Amino acid sequence: MRTLLILLLTGGLLVTAGAADALAGRVYKVLPLLMDQQGRVALSPSLFDRDAYQAELRQHTNRVSAVRYDVLWSAKYAGAAKLKLRLELRGLSTNNLPKLKTLESEVSPGSFRHWTAFKLDGDEYHSFGAVTAWRATLWKDDELVGEEKSFLW
Repeated sequence: MRTLLILLLTGGLLVTAGAADALAGRVYKVLPLLMDQQGRVALSPSLFDRDAYQAELRQHTNRVSAVRYDVLWSAKYAGAAKLKLRLELRGLSTNNLPKLKTLESEVSPGSFRHWTAFKLDGDEYHSFGAVTAWRATLWKDDELVGEEKSFLW
């Protein structure tokens, strides 16, 4: 009886150790930031000033030249795996037709969290129209390992 119990516990530890090596990925946060004509999201490094300047840019849309989405993500136990960070945007163009835009970036995993920036600027920004929803996903090949999405997605 004691031998059977020891075998079961050892088998359980081996299964647990194997599961711990599985890829664990997560998208923590997505920050959509409007950019002015000079490419700035804030006038000073202060977070308070950044939020105040973002509110000002939302009121004065003629001063906005682009939008940047900063995505905070991490991936553990990835080894040398090729990972992709994908940002999908839904919006309405100027004639109220739905639009979809996908931006992708190959990323390298590490031990810590990482920020990756996606920018929609120039003619793409102006023709896309207002963004109504977004979704950021982290992929290993065809496997979804992390996701964060806006309320309206």
